[in-house]
Amino acid sequence: MKNKRKFVVEAPPASKLPALEGVLNAVGMRFGIVVSRFNAFITERLLLSAVDGLLRSGASKKDIDLVRVPGAFEIPLAARKLAETKRYDAIICLGCLLRGDTAHYDVIVNEVTRGIGQSAQETGVPHAFGVLTCENLEQAIDRAGLKMGNKGFEAALAAVEMASMGAAISHQPSAVSKTKIPRSARNGKVNARNDQSKTSSNKTSAKTKRK
Repeated sequence: MKNKRKFVVEAPPASKLPALEGVLNAVGMRFGIVVSRFNAFITERLLLSAVDGLLRSGASKKDIDLVRVPGAFEIPLAARKLAETKRYDAIICLGCLLRGDTAHYDVIVNEVTRGIGQSAQETGVPHAFGVLTCENLEQAIDRAGLKMGNKGFEAALAAVEMASMGAAISHQPSAVSKTKIPRSARNGKVNARNDQSKTSSNKTSAKTKRK
């Protein structure tokens, strides 16, 4: 077209502040993977790509533990059990939910999402969300290795990045001293200062009276 405009692609502006970011380096890290057996035609493909993503990031096979559950609804409980052991740097949750003719789909999706998020927040262990929530089988297939990539692979990379980011944050120096003074000790110091002040005041009063 004659009137077609030319668009110039510009790089996004750089931030003025340094940022703490995770890196895709899983060397020495341990990961737990929870995968649903329901819709195994999809979930097994998610699993293969998730493991591939971990290995490509430097993780070792012996540091990856796999847990299989009946369906997506059981994923949050299994993920929480793994996280509570404090043996894993991150948990990867894999499943597939397809919309049906009833409200069952909406109920399960909400509970699975809430459960995984709650487990991550309360345990402090990163959880990667690799549960597909699709309208039909075609969408699920596209997200398990076809046009939309593989969400299992993406979840694995997210788990690695979040695990390394947590380590980066924990190693940052704090502005507040890590050695906290017990409340009893603080109160004792305050009382000692008050007693010293009273003693000085009494001595001054005694000298004034003698004069």
